[in-house]
Amino acid sequence: MSEIKRLLRSREDRNVAGVLGGIGEYLGTDPTMVRAVFLLAILLTGGVAVLAYPVLWLVMPEAPPAPVSPAPNDHLTYGA
Repeated sequence: MSEIKRLLRSREDRNVAGVLGGIGEYLGTDPTMVRAVFLLAILLTGGVAVLAYPVLWLVMPEAPPAPVSPAPNDHLTYGA
């Protein structure tokens, strides 16, 4: 079965809250392009699109933290 894609705020690719980075990850595109389109939307709507960012910030859940793998030599003890 294929995993369901979820729209989540990015933890890795974020400038403010990870909203546009998360949209880029969800769409499978470069987040810089999403930021450019968002900037264009702000300019074309006279700034009204700026209101969408805090709404998305509140509505979109943050991505879970990436799992941390142990260090390769974590089983060795010092001084042995």
